[in-house]
Formats: sequence, structure tokens, C-alpha cells
Amino acid sequence: MSQKTLTESAPTGAVEASPEASSKRWWILAVIALAQLMVVLDATIVNIALPSAQADLGFSDGNRQWIVTAYALAFASLLLLGGRIADLFGRKPAFLIGVVGFAAVSALGGAATNFEMLVTARALQGAFGALLAPAALSLLNTTFTDAKERAKAFSVYGAIAGAGGAVGLLLGGILTDALDWRWTLYVNVVIAVIAFVGGWFLLNNHRDAAGSKLDVPGTILVAAGLFAVVYGFSNAETHDWSSPETWGFLIAGGVLLASFTWWQTKAAHPLLPLRILLDRNRAASLIAVLISGAGMFGVFLFLTYYLQLNLGFSPTRTGVAFLPMVAALMVMAQLGTTTLVPRIGPKAVIPLGFAISVAGMAWLTGIGNDSHYLTAVLPQLIIIGAGLGLVMPAAMQLATGGVAAEDAGVASATVNAMQQVGGSIGTALLNTLAASAATDYLAGKDATNKLVQAQATIESYTTAFWWSAGFFAAGALIVFLLYRRGVPEQDADAAPVVHM
Repeated sequence: MSQKTLTESAPTGAVEASPEASSKRWWILAVIALAQLMVVLDATIVNIALPSAQADLGFSDGNRQWIVTAYALAFASLLLLGGRIADLFGRKPAFLIGVVGFAAVSALGGAATNFEMLVTARALQGAFGALLAPAALSLLNTTFTDAKERAKAFSVYGAIAGAGGAVGLLLGGILTDALDWRWTLYVNVVIAVIAFVGGWFLLNNHRDAAGSKLDVPGTILVAAGLFAVVYGFSNAETHDWSSPETWGFLIAGGVLLASFTWWQTKAAHPLLPLRILLDRNRAASLIAVLISGAGMFGVFLFLTYYLQLNLGFSPTRTGVAFLPMVAALMVMAQLGTTTLVPRIGPKAVIPLGFAISVAGMAWLTGIGNDSHYLTAVLPQLIIIGAGLGLVMPAAMQLATGGVAAEDAGVASATVNAMQQVGGSIGTALLNTLAASAATDYLAGKDATNKLVQAQATIESYTTAFWWSAGFFAAGALIVFLLYRRGVPEQDADAAPVVHM
């Protein structure tokens, strides 16, 4: 059947999947999941390797944060542009170029001979990731046309998005211990080769927004606005909140993003059509992704510190310690997207997931210097993983479902942007609050006493955990109020038709 005939026989803005493409859908899922894993891994895999990289390249503690921040800045600020490029020029080339570029600059970072070379490679990783991530998610959104299969696919994708950070910690620890810190970057080349070959043979290309043009003013406004917001929150870690380099960039980012929103109502070919954001369920889902991204930071970073510095875990053992959380997340992701949301709707399921995560985070605040992993960490991690498993995959599915085919890429990019900005906000807020808690605890005490120092770190961790619990509690309330009652139409529909 020709493309024209398909278009004419389907509803407006939709094209049925071809039998050939449909038969390849699970292999396509594997390729997309692998590429997504590569992008998510790089948000955390380098963290465990940082001490080794710092010793090897000789950069200062003050510069250390930029190895992580450079990636986040480029990724967050260019995501919407990457999503629109996929819509305009085709998702297959966007995916393949993103994979090749990500691998090439990862190899550059692995071969870095100085700090500047490593930071440049990390920023370029973020740029290519901003092209790859929305292309991957929109390909998933347009590949699965059966509602039940689509739910299963999103449970896998969402589990990777939620658990990828923990997997990154594990893989980073193993590679750093067994080989060298540089392999935390070189490993992307191995993953990319498999993803590229699979994408080349399996993916079909389609340009749903081929008749549109790129919104250049909107692109500049949103890229600059997201950059300023992420940069401002990043500065809060090294500067005070009263510093102009913190609040100045945050205000500038807010003004730029407000200007971008206004411009989208005037532009002939808007970068982010506001119709994507005005649906209540989609708005609630984007907020859920934002808040879960912010709260998850409290689990990954501070619990990593606790396990290594207080309990004496090695990097590899620390990564293994997170695996039960990953397992719980993946099980609940499957249950939530394929059974619970299609039957009772997101208004009950996603707030419940947040509430379970609140319980796990609050329980985790009971850690101490003499605690044991099996009693003070493991049960809590399983509960947190189960809660986030109900939140993230379902929210990602609802945030990208039901959009017009020509908007699939930019809708997918918006989901990724929410997760990235949420993580950046969580990084800044929780780091600052944790540092203040440690300082307050040390006031009037002997700061040279090792036991006092150790307890001060415990205070900082538990403060971060309490605030993460607060984020999740706020998320539960907000999404409960926003989500509509009942089962979303795209989940109730037995066979929606979408572009391939």
C-alpha cells in the first residue's frame, strides 16, 4: 500500500503501521531501549569515576562539578531543538546521527589529556544526547499501535529511564575498579555500534512535520532560557543563593522562558505548540516527571556517599546495592502501565506511586553510622523503587500519548527536558540544604573529631532524604488534583492509529 493510500485511509494526523514495520516492533524496542540506556547512563556513570579522573588529569575540586554540569547544560537547553529536528527532517536520521555523534565524543572524552578536553566532550555528549533522546522516545511512541503492547513498551522504556541512573552507578563502579575511569566513556562506543546497526536495518523514516519550518526565535529563547535555569541552579552549589550568578541567571531564565511561551502563541510554526501543554493529563504527567527527577537525586547521590564513605562500600559494591531498587522499579513499571492505569486511570495510580516513594524516603532517614545495609537501606530502596515504578513509566506514556504525529518529537523532547531540569533543580536544592544541615550540626562542636564529622554527614544525608520525601508528597497532591478521572482515551482505545 502506498504512503498516500495509508494517509487517506487513516484519521487526520495518523497513519497505520505497515505489517513489515509491525513485525519488527519488538526489535525496534530493543534498539530504542539500548540507545536510551546509553543516554541515561551518562547522567551518573561518570560520577563514580570522577575521583579517578581528577587524580589523573589534575583538575581542582571547584572544577569537578563541571564534568557533570556541562552534560546537563547542553542536554537540557537543546532538547526541544533536537525534538523538532526529528519531526522536521526524520526520526531515523536524527536517531542515527545522535548515536554516532554520542559515540564519537564519548571516545574523545575517554582519550582526554586535560580538563578542558574532558569538559568539551561532556558538553558535546549532551548536545548529541539532546538529538538522540527525543528521537528515540518519539520512535517508540509511533511504533506501537496496539494499546496493550504500547503500554508494555513504555513500561520497559520508563523502567530504563528510572533505573538507568542506578545502572550507571553500578557500571561506573565496575569499569573504574576493573579497568580505568576512561572506560566509563569508552563503553558508549560499544553500545552505540549495536544501536546504530539495529537502527540502520530496522527503523523506517518518516517526516511528520516536513511541511513546517524551524522556529528560530523560539529555539533561541527556549535554549537560552533552559541554559540559564540549569546554570543558575548549578551555581547554587558553588555560590550562595544570594549570589548574582545564582539568582541573576534564574531570573533571566524565567524571563526568557516566559518570552518563549508568549512567542509560541504568535509564531506561524511554533517550536512547542501550546496545545501539547494545555491537556490536563499531559500537564500532570510532565509535572510528575519533573518532580520524580528532582526527588530521585536524593536517592542516588546521597545514598552513594553514605554507602561509600560511611559504610565503606567499594564503587562496584555500591552499584550492586542499588540493583534491588532497579528490580522493584521494573516490576512495578510493568504492573502500572499494562494493568493499573488502563483499568483505573492515572488519578489513583500515579499519586499512589508518589505516596509509596514518600514512605520509603521517610524510612530511609533512619540511617546511622552503625546501620546495616540489609535493615536500614535495602527495604527502603525496594519501596522507593516500587513507588517510582508506578510513577515514571506511566507518566512518560501519558505525556507523549495522544499528540498529533507532527508533534511527537517535540512532545518527547519536553518529557526529557522535564526530567533533566528536575534533576538539575534537585541537585542544587538538595546539595545546598544538605551542606547547610552539616554546617548547622557542627556549630559549637569539635569539628576535628571524626565521630562528629561522620554524624554531620549523616545529618546532611537525612536532610536530603526528608526534602526528597517532601518533593514526592507535593507531587502526589499536585497530580491528584490535575489528573482527570477515569481511563485516558489512548489506553481505552483497543487499536489507536499512529504514524510509522
